[in-house]
Parts: sequence; structure tokens; C-alpha cells
Amino acid sequence: MRQMISATTAIALVAAMTAAMPAMAQDDSMADGAMQHDTQMHHDTDMSHDMHSEQDMHAEHEMHDQHDGMMDHADAMPQSIEDAVSDETRPEEDRLLDVNRHPAEVLLFAGLEHGWRVADLTAGSGYYTRVLSTAVGAEGHVYAHNPSWIAERFPEPNAALGMLADDRANVTHVVAPIETFAADIDEPLDGVMMVLFYHDTAWDETDRDAMNRAVYDALRPGGVYLVIDHHAPEGSGLEHVNTTHRIEASVVRAEIEAAGFVFDGESDMLANPDDPRDISVFDDSIRRMTDRFVYRFRKPEM
Repeated sequence: MRQMISATTAIALVAAMTAAMPAMAQDDSMADGAMQHDTQMHHDTDMSHDMHSEQDMHAEHEMHDQHDGMMDHADAMPQSIEDAVSDETRPEEDRLLDVNRHPAEVLLFAGLEHGWRVADLTAGSGYYTRVLSTAVGAEGHVYAHNPSWIAERFPEPNAALGMLADDRANVTHVVAPIETFAADIDEPLDGVMMVLFYHDTAWDETDRDAMNRAVYDALRPGGVYLVIDHHAPEGSGLEHVNTTHRIEASVVRAEIEAAGFVFDGESDMLANPDDPRDISVFDDSIRRMTDRFVYRFRKPEM
């Protein structure tokens, strides 16, 4: 069990959990490591439903307009991904977040295919898990993971993830230290995703070398490791992981390559050149519109 943490860090964890909680409709994934309202539980509110305000939605639609035309995947988008994102059974809270998360484009960039076996690391209450489950179909499988200490500290979103797994035969709910997430997975994975949580592993005592090696070992040869996080200023390294909740992209790349991965590409689909990168990801001027890197790594073919 993790050691006791400071009040400031606890606030960050609150945000981390709610970021991926669709019911909170907050920052871009459970992992968004910090909390805007420090007196309230789970991402920007006190575990009540914080739906997008008119101002927030207007800002996100403006951001969406900026990205229109940047990636035209109309012809290349697999039907399985298109159907998964447009699935009318998805919670409205999730669908509202799509405008600034671009889940279809993210999964296309990852190369997701029907039948894949995928791990969604630090899945929160299941924003990506739900889409992945539909996209991979009955022939595929999704391992929806939350770290042990996150599940203990924030039981409600983790319980929601468990309920999602109970409702779907192709989803397994995993609660374990992130370094051992695959201990009970007895099949090689085709892909692993970590969305907006890598920066948190830099301050929560995660052994990142062991974490990245565990991902490497869990993947089949040629398997994909997709990482998304908030850009920090160049040269800042890990300085801002627990203040503005950002991480320098080059640090992430170097650490993952050190585990044996090959850097296989990046996308600017979540880029925002107007983000100064030196303010909190929860600042009202940038919230849910941060400049994010999208990195794809691949385990070499043997």
C-alpha cells in the first residue's frame, strides 16, 4: 500500500480519478492527475455530476473546429471503430467529451483492429474501455485496469468500471499495481493504452522502468503501446508532474525506448499551439484543451 500523501497530492489524485470518470465529464481521462476544486472529490466537483457548462462546451467546439481537416480519416476509418464511437448506448457524458478527445482518431492511430486484446491502463470508470470493448468485438478482449491505490482511494469510479466489466463478456476488471497489471493475463496483448496518467507515475512512487517492462512483456511481437499526456515546456523534464500536471514528452519517449520499444510515430490530433504549456491543466483558460502528445511505440518483431 502506498505511503500517506500530502493534501496537495491528494487533490491531484482526486482529479486523476475524475478525469476519466465520464459521469464527471471533466478533463481528458481519469488520469488527469490534479483537481481544480481542492475541497471536492473526484475531478472538478464533489463526486456530483459536473456536466459541461455552456462556456466549456463552446470552448471545446472551438477547439474541435481548429482540428477539423487536420486528420481526414473518413475513408480509412474502420467500421468497427466508427460503430463503437457512434454507439447510442454510450453515456451522454462520454459522448460530450468526444469533441475534444477524438477517440476514433486515437484508436485509428493506434491501429486497433477487431479481435484485438487490449489493456486500458488506469481506465478510471471506463471512457475508453467501453469504446474499446465494442470495437474489438466478441473475438477480442479488454483488460480494464486501475492501480490498487487508486481503487482504494477512489472506490466509486472503480466500482463503475467493475460494473461495466460485469455487463460485458469481453471486459475483465483488473485492480493491481501498475507494474504488475498483467500478472494474471495469460494471453499476449495486441495493444496497451495509457491516457493522461504517465505524468502521475512520476510522482506516485511507481517504478516506471518496471511498468514499461511489464507492458513490453505483456505485448506480442509487433504489439502497440499508445501513450497520451499533457505537454510540459521543453527542458522541464519531470519538474511539473505534480504542479501543473504535465510531463516533457522527450522524457516519456526515452523511458519507454529504454524498455526495448521502438518509437513508431506521433500525432498532432490533440495539439493546441495556443497552450503556453506552463499553466495547470485545470486552469479555466485551457481546461480540456491542453496541448497533448500522442505517441505510438511498438514492440519489435522477433
